[in-house]
Amino acid sequence: MFQYIVRRLVIAIPVLIGVTIFSFFIVNLAPGNPVDMQVNPFATEADREIRKEALGLNDPIYVQYVHWLQNLVKGDFGYSFSTYEPVGEMIAKRIGPTLLLMGASLVVAYLIAIPIGILSATRQYSWIDYFTTTVSFLGISIPNFFLGLGAIYVFAVIFQVLPTGGMNTLGGDGGIVDTFKHLVLPALVLGTASAGNMVRYVRSSMLEVLGQDYLRTARAKGLREFVVTNKHALKNALIPIITVIGLDIPLLIGGAVVTEQIFQWPGLGQLTIQSIGSRDYPTLMAINFMAAIVVLGSNLIADFLYSVADPRIKYN
Repeated sequence: MFQYIVRRLVIAIPVLIGVTIFSFFIVNLAPGNPVDMQVNPFATEADREIRKEALGLNDPIYVQYVHWLQNLVKGDFGYSFSTYEPVGEMIAKRIGPTLLLMGASLVVAYLIAIPIGILSATRQYSWIDYFTTTVSFLGISIPNFFLGLGAIYVFAVIFQVLPTGGMNTLGGDGGIVDTFKHLVLPALVLGTASAGNMVRYVRSSMLEVLGQDYLRTARAKGLREFVVTNKHALKNALIPIITVIGLDIPLLIGGAVVTEQIFQWPGLGQLTIQSIGSRDYPTLMAINFMAAIVVLGSNLIADFLYSVADPRIKYN
């Protein structure tokens, strides 16, 4: 297993380099430049050219990429073009709230999806099956921004039981309870789409397993149906579910961009929107690099969980 992990990490290096090349050129192809976004009515064209030269924007794009990559190897993400802060410090401030939101949304999604998927599979073609399938399709179909605005209107405006946004109440003590209240709505919005997608996979995986001979043998030995379904059947249906979990983790970053903006959650998603608006290339590149690491890391974790769920899988 150790050798397999080392091989995967070695393979990840050229993949990351390829991702950074593609991201760097795409980011720099966006119309406008950081100097034009810095509104200064008294700036002359000469002033703008001096500013571009200071930021290295007058260099050919491949030269800019080489300079960025050299700094990345040293662990330096550079400085923000808009706030002039070290990008590494900006990412460090934002990654905690994003991980909290992603973790909470994953917990919500799978606490909802796995029991419902099992129930739908064991009650195939019943009204419960049709109802859960319909609800799961609704969860997938409703956009995050629409569901988020609707949740704010219902729970924050009408019933006034939850805050509209932010991570803590302004002027409050910033305690765990306060953070939890602010976390509920964005976590539910993000978790709903993941849960809707996961229900279908859990149902499909369970249906493939429930008709196997070893489950009939378990029932014939007198095991309770709850034990047969949730211990023997679910364990053997985990492989496709683990695959979806590995794919869901990177997707939550994309969903968090919209959700964090709606709920003013101070994470990487909100920082991404701000950086796009200000053409903050170093910050955007750092965020893209972090997203690529999350994708590769989640795939590696999924491979490890395969061997945990099924001892027959060996990485030698």
